[in-house]
Amino acid sequence: MASCFRGGSGISSISSLPSLPHRTRLSVLPVKCLSSRQSRDSDSDSDLRTTPSPSSTSGFSPYGWCAGIGGVGFLETTYLSYLRLTNSDAFCPIGGASCGDVLNSDYAVVFGVPLPFIGMFAYGLVAVLGLLLARKSFPIGINESYGRLILLGSSTSMAAASAYFLYILSTNFSGATCSYCLTSALLSFSLFFISLKEFSVEEIQKVLGVQLCIASLVVAALSTSYSSIEPLSSSLAEANLPFFETEITTSSSPFALSLAKHLHAIGAKMYGAFWCSHCLEQKQMFGSKAVKQLNYVECFPDGYRKGTKIAKACSDAKIEGFPTWVINGQVLSGEQDLSDLAKASGFPEMSQPS
Repeated sequence: MASCFRGGSGISSISSLPSLPHRTRLSVLPVKCLSSRQSRDSDSDSDLRTTPSPSSTSGFSPYGWCAGIGGVGFLETTYLSYLRLTNSDAFCPIGGASCGDVLNSDYAVVFGVPLPFIGMFAYGLVAVLGLLLARKSFPIGINESYGRLILLGSSTSMAAASAYFLYILSTNFSGATCSYCLTSALLSFSLFFISLKEFSVEEIQKVLGVQLCIASLVVAALSTSYSSIEPLSSSLAEANLPFFETEITTSSSPFALSLAKHLHAIGAKMYGAFWCSHCLEQKQMFGSKAVKQLNYVECFPDGYRKGTKIAKACSDAKIEGFPTWVINGQVLSGEQDLSDLAKASGFPEMSQPS
């Protein structure tokens, strides 16, 4: 049996046609005769040409997702970096004041660099790598294999850092909620699993040791940076102290009163906390009348509880302990003798007690 298709330049055979009357015209269409097997093969080829491949129907590529997630993270950290540079408070839809306490704590800085700045770089790098891998377009010296490894290493370090931050959040800020921290953790973990999914089991086994080293280095670096943070005493860390005024019971000497007026006149400031015993002792040195002349800045005017944000005036002055004096640009930490304050402020020697 033969199957006939248009497209040939003639007839392969017409001998089997019956004889026709003389006046009858025979119109012959140019055809090409193929065997049944050839017909089936042609149909199969046609199906292959018209059926889209699985990759073409999969939609957004995994690396495209990495680029998109990296872009979202870059926008979030850019917003937090702007707040950091302008000393503004973040809008926290979930968590309220506790969210701001976390973002402005000592744990929001690593080796002197604010975390949002580091996050901007990391998310920006991932977004660029995702775009390059999705388009298969790389700069000179970088091929697809290197690009995949850099993306996996970056996402591994980000996931390790996020896991460490979640640990800090749960242990040092119990009860606090930070929506930006949780969002960043979700983005980091998503990037890690998406980039890991693109590696075969054999490839993962080859780079597993490197990935563990990267995660360990990140945790070690963060632990080293945070080791310099002095933890609060256990009693104060768990305390919930409402603000109260301290009572000064000593009398002011003429020298203390004159010194206090002089310190006020030159703009010297004393930073303290209502619960600080050394701050109270410093005030007792001046006495009840003289202390009213001082430019005293309370760093916890709304009381203190775990995670409470220090007053903006104190954070702007980078106060790290109490009491702290700032006199003519000079910072004096801790409780000071009146004679030392007089010397630092340029108080006339003739006015000092002998």
